[in-house]
Amino acid sequence: MSPLEQLLYESCKKINIELSEKQTKQFMTYKDMLLEWNEKMNLTAITDEREIILKHFVDCAILCGAADMGGKRVIDVGTGAGFPGVPAKIICPDMQITLLDSLNKRITFLNELVSKLSLEGVQCVHMRAEDGGSDKSLRETYDLCISRAVANLAVLSEYCLPFVKTGGYFISMKGPDVSEELKEAEKAIRVLGGEVTEVKAAAIPDTDINHSLIIIKKVRPTPPKYPRKAGKAKKEPIM
Repeated sequence: MSPLEQLLYESCKKINIELSEKQTKQFMTYKDMLLEWNEKMNLTAITDEREIILKHFVDCAILCGAADMGGKRVIDVGTGAGFPGVPAKIICPDMQITLLDSLNKRITFLNELVSKLSLEGVQCVHMRAEDGGSDKSLRETYDLCISRAVANLAVLSEYCLPFVKTGGYFISMKGPDVSEELKEAEKAIRVLGGEVTEVKAAAIPDTDINHSLIIIKKVRPTPPKYPRKAGKAKKEPIM
């Protein structure tokens, strides 16, 4: 094992995820492709290899400890360079996952990545979240929605909850202090059919980074008027 492989393996072990040799190699290929493609398009501001391991891969692996994704139908909204969806898929290979992003060149990268890593059961979709949430083939068809996208929780809930079927969950990765944001998003979550069931504190091993994982259960269908047209959720969040 190389020092980077060792770092990945040991850090994941600290959060009770034991990677196989195949999974470790897949992550190393992911890192190499991320750095290679990053030279021609903006995929990540993190370019130090050790930081990619910890701040992208282990960071995303935290989600797998928060929810049972095995055999589930999952969507990653605003996936960017594949975070957190691709690390989650590597760790839980039997999930079916949709990687959704509004930028086509990122989807081109993700299709190449999925092919290179020989991942099955992955759909890469070029679409805005607002359009996807209204699309009959995607709306309320997922057991789980995950997102590491940077947006206010009220806005993110409008992007994500329409994808989740009743009884499913939306998990949002946030910073350590979420009390104010949760309070502001309370109405939006309720209106969109959700209910916060838990807020889990999670620390990334070998870093000083702490997260809050906000776990929202879909308790009733999202009203047909949501999500609203592109840009509306951001300009006028449900408050």
